[in-house]
Amino acid sequence: MRIVNLIENTAGKVGCITEHGLSFYIETARHRILSDFGPSDRMLENAKKLGIELSCVDTAVLSHGHYDHSGGLLSFARINDHAKIYMQKTAFGEYCAEHEDGLKYIGIDRRIRDLTQVEMLEGDLRIDEELSVFRVDQRKYDLPASNKRIREMKNGVSIQDHFQHEHFLVIQENGIRVLISGCAHSGILNIMDTFERKYGGSLNAVISGFHMMKKTEYTQPEIDEIRSIASVLNDYKTAFYTCHCTGIPAYEEMKGIMGDKLKYIHTGEELIINGYT
Repeated sequence: MRIVNLIENTAGKVGCITEHGLSFYIETARHRILSDFGPSDRMLENAKKLGIELSCVDTAVLSHGHYDHSGGLLSFARINDHAKIYMQKTAFGEYCAEHEDGLKYIGIDRRIRDLTQVEMLEGDLRIDEELSVFRVDQRKYDLPASNKRIREMKNGVSIQDHFQHEHFLVIQENGIRVLISGCAHSGILNIMDTFERKYGGSLNAVISGFHMMKKTEYTQPEIDEIRSIASVLNDYKTAFYTCHCTGIPAYEEMKGIMGDKLKYIHTGEELIINGYT
């Protein structure tokens, strides 16, 4: 299985553009997959530089209803009108983030709804023997603090986003199981717990932002939470790759606990997953 980071926040392969967002290209024996679309059409430029033909993609998945994962979707659809694009029906909610000067809209372009290739889901779906998506439907762990500032407007009232527009791609190929997430807003520990409950067994690899990034200094309770999450993840027989919204300071805290079980994948970098790594 080949996985290429088309765009994220940090520099990796020389010549690739970086932006606050995320997009992965994935090749399996049966599929050419796009997981998320970055914040703009610049992920298409990176794909071209990396020699990746996005017109050959047959399956695309939008992880959740935020602009930094959907901004390049309309541009992708202009060069590829045949790939099915899977997203939750709730991805079109009024999603906002709390800022010092008030709420900022972070949702997706409403024109996406009009694309004929979009498949609206209401929960889990087994696409075929190789691909499936699932949602977190119950939480064993609290939402990480960094996700509590993400809101949804309902009838003019701001409420906590419960992230039912977020789903996770599972790829199963030749006995290898890989989970691709966008930001893990539901909490990476809840995602891991839900996977075990719905699929059974373990994952070879998880690739996900962990949404721990902050513009201000971390408080001690926030650092303790990051370390606690890393300690639980360290008990899994799984290789973790992170990027985008994790933030470098949080990554370094987790790396100190998880060591080689956690790696950062930068813009333009590639993974080949053949088994436990």
